[in-house]
Amino acid sequence: MTEAIAVPRGLKGVVVTDTEIGDVRGLEGFYHYRQYSAVELARKVSLEEVWHLLIDGTLPGEAQRRAFTAEIRPLMRLDARLLPALETIARNGSPLEAFRTALSLAGAVRGIRPLLDTDVAERRLDALFACALTPTLLAALYRLGNGLAPIEPRDDLFYAANYLYMITGEEPKPEHARAIEQYLISTVDHGFNASTFTARVIASTGADLIACLVGAIGSLSGPLHGGAPSRALDTLDAIGTPDRADAWVRAKVLAGDRIMGFGHPVYRTEDPRSRMLKDIAQQLGGELVDFAVLVEQRVLALLAELKPGRELHTNVEFYAGVVMELCGLPREMFTPTFACSRVIGWCANILEQAGDTKIIRPSARYVGPPPPQPVPVR
Repeated sequence: MTEAIAVPRGLKGVVVTDTEIGDVRGLEGFYHYRQYSAVELARKVSLEEVWHLLIDGTLPGEAQRRAFTAEIRPLMRLDARLLPALETIARNGSPLEAFRTALSLAGAVRGIRPLLDTDVAERRLDALFACALTPTLLAALYRLGNGLAPIEPRDDLFYAANYLYMITGEEPKPEHARAIEQYLISTVDHGFNASTFTARVIASTGADLIACLVGAIGSLSGPLHGGAPSRALDTLDAIGTPDRADAWVRAKVLAGDRIMGFGHPVYRTEDPRSRMLKDIAQQLGGELVDFAVLVEQRVLALLAELKPGRELHTNVEFYAGVVMELCGLPREMFTPTFACSRVIGWCANILEQAGDTKIIRPSARYVGPPPPQPVPVR
């Protein structure tokens, strides 16, 4: 009998592999993509450049950036064979559920093969296809689900602007396109979160890249992972007006209820993504932003009063919801928008995992009735 090794619940703090993609240093309030601060990247470069960094390993120069953009543009267009099925898929389930099904279909139509049977070049192209198609597929599913025709991407618009355009049918204001782009960059990757780990577990079996992504999407759909941006905004709706903030928050805290948009399993300081998104929201301005800032202040003050000694700070979901609302995204598309960026990080992790032939196969500690027991005769 092999002696079990004690590990913390949820594998917290357990190192399961080496990675060159990025990391989160929760005690410092810092995270990075490869060797660069993720927040600095969001402030200074485009999503396409970060995409190149994650998949190809370097920040591109101008010529590389143009070549990369030219490579991904054709991959953004929907295969006409998908359209009849997309109408049915879009009418059954939420946009994220529909995306999970539609992406699986798109991979089958393209003929994506198992990672174990492909070389580095083919895997990379499959990854670019999945990342490029994601915003188009999500926008098409949203529109079809609302009785509208899908809109083709435009070659003159970059990733974030195209995404907003394909959802709303209107070319977005530059400040809105840039705000969404910065949000997307800030959520491309974030260490070994649940969905990234799920993608890597599936990749370790040698399954195809789309199978890995579908598993990751399933993980992301959980309210404790990617399902929180709209719920954080629902908090503002529930409070309603500034004069109700203290009573509402106090009642929630005393009842032991979770307040969406606050606290994080890794950070013990302010979430750097939240800090940046708060700046973006305040640049956009408006009553919603002022209200969100006031609620944040009151939540943190009351948490400090009622839960002394606990390190709880605003997380990325709180101001992410505010920014997406201000930029015209419907709330049902908040978590799918998260998937729009995170698919790039997932793909980078899948490609890295595909280079390791060791299957991820942990153990569980059995705690049921002692075996063997006689099977009862009936």
